[in-house]
Parts: sequence; structure tokens; C-alpha cells
Amino acid sequence: MLRDVAFGSNPGRFPLPLPSDPVGRWMGAVALGGQGRYARARAELDDLRQLSTTRPEIAALAASTQASLLRQLGSHARASAFDGAALALVGMRRADDHWWLEARCDALTGLAAAALGCGRLALGRRLLERCGTYLTMVGDENRLWRQHIRLNWVTAEISLASGDFVTATVHAQAAVDRAADGPSVRHRIKSELLLAAAATGRPEPDLALETAERVLAAAGAHGLVPLRWAAAMLLENLAPSSRAGEVRDECRAMIARRGGRFQE
Repeated sequence: MLRDVAFGSNPGRFPLPLPSDPVGRWMGAVALGGQGRYARARAELDDLRQLSTTRPEIAALAASTQASLLRQLGSHARASAFDGAALALVGMRRADDHWWLEARCDALTGLAAAALGCGRLALGRRLLERCGTYLTMVGDENRLWRQHIRLNWVTAEISLASGDFVTATVHAQAAVDRAADGPSVRHRIKSELLLAAAATGRPEPDLALETAERVLAAAGAHGLVPLRWAAAMLLENLAPSSRAGEVRDECRAMIARRGGRFQE
């Protein structure tokens, strides 16, 4: 049930079941973060990382999730410390356990995203290359579908920051295509958001506007407040309107009430 909220078809479900096992608690925190319930997610992740019964690879996933929440709020430098801690927990030794594989890739893409937010694009590219090489070695794309999507996301984001809209579009579309075959509604919506951002490099604004409008509606329907806020921000930049501005402000206020502290 928690997997379906965190990585499946029902990302807006709340309240959530209360799991007792570390994996279930991590999935619950992921779901809470996707809904913009930052204070609850942080508390769960902090507890999970400190439990003596939490295996290193699950503690690493919790640290990378904490980093992701910080990046969403603009705290990229702080986020890098959590992803660095995650990578230290799992190292780079070869392991076939599913959770070790997930945790290692999440830490690498998280570090790359943090590097992007700190203006260190070359470092971000090197980290993505490292993650991509590792995913190629693993070989089973279905096994690590989420990690492949994340790799495309951050590659697209770094390309956008570099002004390379062609490469950004290629990777955003790859994320959209892969997410379409996967179980996660949230990953489909975020992939579409990146495709909308990449489309801003086209001379005509229609595709970016239409895609961003679709993301705004889908994120709202599924209770994904951070993605709805991001879509409203994009729409406001593309074609300023009172409606987009109102949605942006509404989402920002809701995020603040739920413990999200933006780094200005």
C-alpha cells in the first residue's frame, strides 16, 4: 500500500498507514515529501536514520530523500551533505542487493543535482557519468526504473542550466517515455514538467504552455503540492496571469504550513 503511494498510482493518499519496518517507513516519508508534508517527512527520516535496526542501505535512501526535500526548497549545499553521507554508507563496492543498488544511484544523482544548484555544472556531469556507467554495468533497466528516470531528470536539468535545450528535450522525453511504462504517477508528472521546461527553448510557446497546464492539473488532482507549485511557477514565467500567480502563492503557503522552509 505504501509503495503505491510513494511509487505508484495513488500518490495523494493521506493519512498513510503506519508501518513498523524501516523500508515501509522510508516509503511513507517519500510519499509525505511528494505531498509537500515536509515536517512529517523530515521527522520520519530523522528517526529512521537514527534507528539501530535500520540497515545501512535503507539509512542511505533516507539520507538521499532528506537531500531531495532540501533541494526542492532551494537548500542545495545542505542537501549535498546528506547525499554525501548516503554515498559513504553504501560505498562503491559491487553489490547485487536491490536496495544497495538503489541507494548508490540515488546518492550519485542527488549529488549531481546539488552540484547543479551550487553552479558546479562540470562536477554534476561527472557524477551523472559515474551513475550512468554504474547503471550500464548493472544492466537490468526494469530493476532500476526509478534510477534511470532520475538520471534523465538531472541530465535534462543540467542541460537546461547550460542553455542546451536540445539535449534537455532528449532526456526529458526519455524520462517521459520510461515513466509512461512505469508504475509511478508522480514520476510521470515530474517528467512532463521537465519536458515543459525544455520546450521553453522552442521559438513557439504553445508546447511549453500546454504541457505545463497539463502538469498543473495532474499535480493538483493527485495532491502533489510541490509539483503543482513548480508548474505554476513555470506558467507564471511563460505567460503571467492572475490564475497562475494565485496557484503559486496558494501552494507556497500550503508548503509553509506543512513545514517547508524555502531558501531564498
